Amino acid sequence: MTARPFDAIIIGAGQAGPPLAGRLTAAGMSVALIERKLVGGTCVNTGCMPTKAMVASAYAAHLARRAADYGVTLSGPVGVDYKAIKARKDKVSDDARGNLESWIAGMDGCTLFRGHARFETSNTVHVGDDLLSAGKIFINTGGRASVPDLPGVDDIPFLTNSSMMDLDVLPRHLVVVGGSYVSLEFAQMFRRFGSQVTVIEKSPRLIGREDEDVSAAILSILESEGITVHLGAGDIGFARQGSDIAVTFTAGQAPAVGSHVLLAVGRTPNTDDLGLDKAGVKVDKRGFIVVDDQLRTSVPGIWAMGDCNGKGAFTHTSYNDYEIVAANLLDSDPRRVSDRIEAYALYTDPPLGRCGMTEAAVRKSGRRALVGQRPMTRVGRAVEKGETQGFMKILADADTNEILGCSVLGPGGDEAIHCVLDLMYAKAPISTLARAMHIHPNVSELLPTIAQELKPLA
Repeated sequence: MTARPFDAIIIGAGQAGPPLAGRLTAAGMSVALIERKLVGGTCVNTGCMPTKAMVASAYAAHLARRAADYGVTLSGPVGVDYKAIKARKDKVSDDARGNLESWIAGMDGCTLFRGHARFETSNTVHVGDDLLSAGKIFINTGGRASVPDLPGVDDIPFLTNSSMMDLDVLPRHLVVVGGSYVSLEFAQMFRRFGSQVTVIEKSPRLIGREDEDVSAAILSILESEGITVHLGAGDIGFARQGSDIAVTFTAGQAPAVGSHVLLAVGRTPNTDDLGLDKAGVKVDKRGFIVVDDQLRTSVPGIWAMGDCNGKGAFTHTSYNDYEIVAANLLDSDPRRVSDRIEAYALYTDPPLGRCGMTEAAVRKSGRRALVGQRPMTRVGRAVEKGETQGFMKILADADTNEILGCSVLGPGGDEAIHCVLDLMYAKAPISTLARAMHIHPNVSELLPTIAQELKPLA
């Protein structure tokens, strides 16, 4: 079979693929964009957009139930129409995907192929009945939910973050296995929709990559809303119990018996069925494609972007991967993965915004450090909103005054964190934040105050 030639092939139409196709075609290249499922990847279809639409519905229900706290009266009890919630969520995703498809369709020089891509050689790719060739190939295949090899898991109908999006009934009792970011967002939202919710986590605390005070605060928030949390759970297993599912854990503990089970225990890269061995592309022991600081793989002319390269598991890291690749290829701008500062959010309510190093990481580094912290109970804007759970914490280097990291758990924490993140990119000292005048009343206005009150990290 004669290969159809292109200047570039992009495998995967997630967050990095389409914008790269836009840059390459604008530069005069012919591009084959391959997608085996839905354009937009995880973010548009099963991740950020649909889940945050559901978080918004959950917040509305929660606020309505608290109406009396604000002097607002309702004529009856607050109800939840889950089918309407799903329809709203679906429209948000459908509209975003439709806009993306229209953009791709109108992209001169870009041909969209639907199907599963597999390498034949380092510069040829099979998709369906087509064989494509290019001197530049970009892998953007994302990841999927991991399914742990636990006793009985193959005998039960379980849900993942993807299949949760298709659920059209409200679970009577949702048992969530896993205590990290995805699991906690689902746990809180479904509790607010009216489900009984139990979280089972094998580690001794929730979201173990965060500092212990953050983990404890989030545990308190979830338990205050009636979510049952079991930590340090060992020997997790599953069994049918009539029409329900029993999740067993830790000898002597009564099983959690639920109508639905959500497995949220990590992600697996979509690299195991791409024929990477035929191309000579190296992967690590977890299946992530090995890349250098500019996202080049072990094979010249092949790059890997997004969740499949193990350099980040977020929409913003995937998009930044595209920016790094495009800058190096098209702009003679040597951008690198190591230039970026770790930053992300947990979209519980209140949300957690995080950037830079945690307190645990700072201690491990051996640096002399300064720390400042303030509870949301002492933040006027949080008090006015009646949302005083959480706190803010800033870390700085005691010798250089470099800002090392920040955590904002509280109303608007996912937005306020950028005050600190942008200063870190500007390499501004902590004194710059301390001398800044922020707008009152606002959550972020207390960040300069905290910066003025730093104390040695004990």
